[in-house]
Amino acid sequence: MSTTALETAAAPGRALRIGLWTAQVLISFVFTSAGLVKLLTPIPQLAAMMPWAGEYSETFVRAIALIDLAGGIGILLPALTRIMPRLTVLAALGCAVLQIFALVFHVSRGEAPVTPLNLVLLALSVFVLWGRGRKAPIAPRQF
Repeated sequence: MSTTALETAAAPGRALRIGLWTAQVLISFVFTSAGLVKLLTPIPQLAAMMPWAGEYSETFVRAIALIDLAGGIGILLPALTRIMPRLTVLAALGCAVLQIFALVFHVSRGEAPVTPLNLVLLALSVFVLWGRGRKAPIAPRQF
């Protein structure tokens, strides 16, 4: 087998790369949107949409908003700019851990019907974690 054939065999497939970028964009959109809503919406209005937001301190709610924003930005921006793209892998790990905590939180509050979104986000985050960490990492930009 020639060197070119070996490189091609080891290179991630186009479908995998498209799937990873799609997952990253979706995660980024959901986390960034959720973070902005939790950060910018007055607590009484937010509590009407998310009852838990009215039952915890504003500091807690706004901290979750900042965590969501960090995940949404971190899952996409380092990969797009190729500046420290390993941060995308760490963001994917953080997003996955956050979804595990969210699942436990919602189930403990008897809010199991809201958990399907958490499960989808967990699956997408694990996919990005695996894909960008092992199968199709993004090379850092060379300055």
